[in-house]
Amino acid sequence: MSTTPNESLQERFAPNLVCFGCGPANPQGLHIRSRVEGELVVADWTAAEHHQAFPGVVNGGIIGALLDCHCNWTAAHALMKQRGLDAPPCTVTAEYTIQLKRPTPIGPLHLEAKPVSIEGDKVIVEGTLTAGGKVCATCRGTFVSVKPGHPAYHRW
Repeated sequence: MSTTPNESLQERFAPNLVCFGCGPANPQGLHIRSRVEGELVVADWTAAEHHQAFPGVVNGGIIGALLDCHCNWTAAHALMKQRGLDAPPCTVTAEYTIQLKRPTPIGPLHLEAKPVSIEGDKVIVEGTLTAGGKVCATCRGTFVSVKPGHPAYHRW
């Protein structure tokens, strides 16, 4: 399964999701649109002025939200593919680290992520955020599929 060229994972599988980072239904959210391109999950995004830390530079918390949500969708997609499912399981962030490599300009920004290991319900994902071909931030995180009874179960 892959999305059509202009359709994001979020739009296809979670059109009513209200997550601040990736929820299509959150009018004040970041609206990350993660798309599958081969073995990678990619997204392009441009910050608004209110996402700045100082003039022309994106706030680190926004960078963290971008990479967290994008890598989480990468994990969900990886589990869906591995298990031969028609839709991704709900996944949540267990832990993640962000390394801010250089000031990140408002944009355009490019996100790429890939799973590096899958063990049961746990996926390790690595991601990068680039601007103008330069790596501005990297992420490595652990994302897990949740079971019934977890507050995020069936959130999309």
